[in-house]
Amino acid sequence: MLYWTVVFLVVAIIAGALGFGGIAGASAGIAQILFFVFLAFLAISLIAGLVRRAS
Repeated sequence: MLYWTVVFLVVAIIAGALGFGGIAGASAGIAQILFFVFLAFLAISLIAGLVRRAS
């Protein structure tokens, strides 16, 4: 999932540099949403690992 976040971020940067504001904004929004979903999954995974190790 982090791979797709980086892909959309690169697309947003390239589109912004070329003047495609709509595509850049949409790609940046998708990258931001995917990044926060990735962080949520990371936090859940870390907590689950700590709970499993403790029991």
